[in-house]
Amino acid sequence: MIRRFIRLLLCLIGVAVLGGGAFYLVTAPDPLPESHWAGLGAPDPVNGQMVFWTGGCVSCHAAPGSEGDAKLTLSGGLALKSPFGTFHVPNISPDEKAGIGGWTLAQFGNAMKRGVGPDGQHLYPSFPYGSYARMSDKDVNDLFAFLKTLPKSANVAPPHELPFPFNIRLALGGWKFLYFNDQSRVALANSDDKIKRGQYLVEGPGHCGECHTPRDALGGFQAGQWLAGAPNPEGKGRIPDITPASKSIGGWSEADIASYLETGFTPDFDSVGGSMVDVQQNIAHLPASDREAIAAYLKAVPGR
Repeated sequence: MIRRFIRLLLCLIGVAVLGGGAFYLVTAPDPLPESHWAGLGAPDPVNGQMVFWTGGCVSCHAAPGSEGDAKLTLSGGLALKSPFGTFHVPNISPDEKAGIGGWTLAQFGNAMKRGVGPDGQHLYPSFPYGSYARMSDKDVNDLFAFLKTLPKSANVAPPHELPFPFNIRLALGGWKFLYFNDQSRVALANSDDKIKRGQYLVEGPGHCGECHTPRDALGGFQAGQWLAGAPNPEGKGRIPDITPASKSIGGWSEADIASYLETGFTPDFDSVGGSMVDVQQNIAHLPASDREAIAAYLKAVPGR
């Protein structure tokens, strides 16, 4: 009897160990190796500046309330409220201690494309690495070079305010297992180079879907609802549908969308409002060809 009990106990321990090992393999951070980032050549900070504006880095990482050139000091501090708790945006200025000045390209690249911090831990997807995973290595390298040219700040953002179990970073590995990949969000038949460029900008550095796509209870995008509009993650109002079926911009032409992104004015001479103000001002820095590419892509995605 005792032997049977011991055997059963050992079997249970073995199953637990195997299960724990499998869980760790599935949920462990998966950074790209240093060798992946070697050999990219000298970065182009001029292109990095365009990537910077496409990604809207100032919208989250500038100090709250800053204006003009002060926005280029990416000291962090913005509080992002969500159903999972409050996330505090970090300092990404070139400061060696408080910011990313001491990071290597591999550390920066893995944060951007793998959601893994320099300490090897999972990053929370309030930082939209789920979109940035689609960026090219060259654009990541160029962006890193441009960020190094910006002013330093010694500001240290407060830690995130997350209740249990959302404060357990290891669990983010399970979230990544369910939702994280670097594949195109939608398959577009017969897309030309212009639409492909727009797809890259919208799905990658522009991370438009992070606000314009509804999410499920775990915070992943709802299947089949790409860019179909969503509740405001901070709880006020709704982020609009921007597919061709949209009641807001569905009737706009490509030229209308491109003009809106440049000027902030709709075809009816209304003006951009809410959180879209910052987005429009960022996109206005891009070359006209990129705004036109974004417009072409938005007219090509399936209506919802």
